Amino acid sequence: MKVAFQMDPMGSVNIDGDSTFRIALEAQERGHTLFHYHPEHLAFDEGRITARGQWMTLRREKGNHVTFGPTEVVDLATMDVVWLRQDPPFDMGYITSTHLLDMLPDRVQVVNNPFWVRNFPEKLLVLTFPKLTPPTMIARDLATIRAFKAKHGDIILKPLYGNGGAGVFRLDPNDRNLSSLHELFTSMSREPLIVQKFLPAVSKGDKRVILVDGEPIGAINRVPQEGETRSNMHVGGRAEKVELTERDREICRAIGPILREKGQVFVGIDVIGDWLTEINVTSPTGLQELERFDGTNGARLIWEAIEAKA
Repeated sequence: MKVAFQMDPMGSVNIDGDSTFRIALEAQERGHTLFHYHPEHLAFDEGRITARGQWMTLRREKGNHVTFGPTEVVDLATMDVVWLRQDPPFDMGYITSTHLLDMLPDRVQVVNNPFWVRNFPEKLLVLTFPKLTPPTMIARDLATIRAFKAKHGDIILKPLYGNGGAGVFRLDPNDRNLSSLHELFTSMSREPLIVQKFLPAVSKGDKRVILVDGEPIGAINRVPQEGETRSNMHVGGRAEKVELTERDREICRAIGPILREKGQVFVGIDVIGDWLTEINVTSPTGLQELERFDGTNGARLIWEAIEAKA
């Protein structure tokens, strides 16, 4: 198949950790050909959805992991698969790209389905499963957020469309910074904030469970550094081997059918203790860590699901 990757620059990825690199390398090993383009090079051109980019060949060789062909403009309708894999922020540029990819004919598989990526942002889809999540609020009004904090005492405050642990604050019962943080966030954006009850179990790790076509294939645990609330590996979290619990499987049974129905082939959910905190559909990670810890080739399972639909 001809496979296009809409992503951040392939030339600068960490080949030992990047999930998109692993997915693309697996595709190449299965005989598919790879085209790479940046999100800003996606276009609607007189009825066609085009991308300016390059065909590429990959290898697992640090410092020499990709060879690009000459730059050309392709009609994405000629592709068999298009991967939507650029990193957030989930801003209007990201949303616009999902609208453009939505216009491709049905014979082109866009992974994950862009309509539902647009309508399933990480911190909003979980709101449809309140029995699985910790107490959560989406709000912009300071008085409303203050009442939530008064009720729950120890909270996490973060941007609704943030990523990678950026802008995540813990406000314990003695903290006096809520008003200042609210002022800072609202001066930077018109978006609401997300507030959740703090889960002390995060000290033991924030589990990333990977689902392929709605089925869990394994998990890794991300443990925060000493004195740090955030467990994201971008900010120093440590990945470690972990097993799926019965509660993890219960959560996956609840959310798996809707992910499968809506074309979300590769999804990473975040579980702290017994609670679901995020459902990541835009650009989930964790494939290479899972393969190192458990020997589970998630990229192969992803491609088997895609090829079965082709």
